[in-house]
Amino acid sequence: MPPEVLQGTLELLVLKTLALEPMHGWGIAERIGQISGGTFLVPQGSLYPALVRMRRKGWVRSTWRPSANNRRARFYELTAAGRRQLEAERAAWERVMAGINAVLNTRTVPGVS
Repeated sequence: MPPEVLQGTLELLVLKTLALEPMHGWGIAERIGQISGGTFLVPQGSLYPALVRMRRKGWVRSTWRPSANNRRARFYELTAAGRRQLEAERAAWERVMAGINAVLNTRTVPGVS
């Protein structure tokens, strides 16, 4: 995917991924890649600044915990504000996709005979 597409959807993808379970950064990137079938490969250089922004906005919180390989990692989880933001972004995304689909599926110009 072009970088501008990922940049415009990164927060939505991260919020949805964290709605499934708390995760550390590497796990978030891996999960997005897995769920999307490799369509979205999230570079660490994009993910961590997004997580910092989302933490500042109060959408996620983080705690240090041991990871599956017993290394210390920062785990992120959604806050109540993050859940509300996820729903708002999901609704906006669905409106955008409906508009795009309407344009792509049009066979005639509306109002023109």
